[in-house]
Amino acid sequence: MTKLRVAVLFGGRSGEHDVSLMSARSVLSALDAHRYEVIEVGITLDGNWLSGPNVLEAFEKGTTIGLQRVVPPTEPSHQSLYVARPMELGESLETLSEVDVFFPVLHGPFGEDGTIQGLLELADVAYVGAGVVGSSVGMDKGVFKDVMRANGIPIVDSMLVLRSEVDKDMNAVIDRVENEFGGYPLFAKPANLGSSVGISKCNSRSDLSEGLMEAARYDRRLILERGAGDAREIEVSVLGNETPRASVCGEVLPSREFYSYESKYVDGTSGLVIPANLPADVSDQIRDIAVDAYKAIDCAGMARADFFVEKETHRIFLNELNTIPGFTSISMYPKLWQASGLSYAELVDRLIGLAVERKAQRDHTEYRRAA
Repeated sequence: MTKLRVAVLFGGRSGEHDVSLMSARSVLSALDAHRYEVIEVGITLDGNWLSGPNVLEAFEKGTTIGLQRVVPPTEPSHQSLYVARPMELGESLETLSEVDVFFPVLHGPFGEDGTIQGLLELADVAYVGAGVVGSSVGMDKGVFKDVMRANGIPIVDSMLVLRSEVDKDMNAVIDRVENEFGGYPLFAKPANLGSSVGISKCNSRSDLSEGLMEAARYDRRLILERGAGDAREIEVSVLGNETPRASVCGEVLPSREFYSYESKYVDGTSGLVIPANLPADVSDQIRDIAVDAYKAIDCAGMARADFFVEKETHRIFLNELNTIPGFTSISMYPKLWQASGLSYAELVDRLIGLAVERKAQRDHTEYRRAA
């Protein structure tokens, strides 16, 4: 059987660079060497694409010595990775390897937001995960919430402010936020980031000022959300293209005030309950909403849907959809599928198969007007 050549992309320019490395470690370990020829491609914080032997190990150690710069495909006639070779009067490109499927394990901006997807679309290659629209809408919390409202999907109250407004008059922004929500707690977030990077829980005006400045470090669009109150944090994994399906529900038990970056990836003290102890009708409703949201943004491949569920009333609020969820050994996305009967290795195989399926669908699309 001919092996599929799979290029795993990791690292990237976002604040989730280190999380990407952790996810990539798990994905690479799950790829069956009998089925796949794997090419590791690390993207530095400066945006340089590097390949060679043991790329991930080099990135984890913080060194790029011995790695070679590669150039991604940019047009349909050249679906390969290229090595840039220095010459006396410039550079030449030599083929490193043809690639059947690209597997982006890139969290946050420049990886999960439609940018890398746009590059791969231009090259007309198969790739794992959502397309340009699904990725960009899923990434931008402001646009995502507007789409959810338009589709009648319940979400937490929120509003959007711009970094330029914060820079111009912080007090005016805080006055507007307080008038909108009428009280605390609130959460300040960058609109385009994940893994809880740049998120602050704000219990006062001074907290809000600090939270806005923290979020503004990472994005020009900032989201303010009303605290969900006495609510449980429930997550569901979704898998598929045209006919997606949802996993069992899982519950996060944060070890801190909220499910922060530290509790996710540093101290690992937050608890996960899989499956979540919920009434069957509530679990079914959550899973249905997850699939509806997935379809609403034209997602493909995979996503993890995050919910708040009020403890007393069981009212459900969708928080966000992550189109390249964490794939670490402690990440909820693969754990939920494992509890649903799909092992980690089978999940990776399925995602690659969905990428090939999506590419076949694109091949049936005509882009030129018939004569």
